[in-house]
Amino acid sequence: MKRTISLALLALFSLGVLCACNTMEGLGKDVQKLGDKVEQKARN
Repeated sequence: MKRTISLALLALFSLGVLCACNTMEGLGKDVQKLGDKVEQKARN
């Protein structure tokens, strides 16, 4: 029983970490686009 609970918790933790990585990657892309727009405005 303890092994099953441990494996379930490990699976949930792993899923959370993988989702967080995707979220941070998306956030990085959004920040990069924002930086590009600020740079374009500065050039004008």
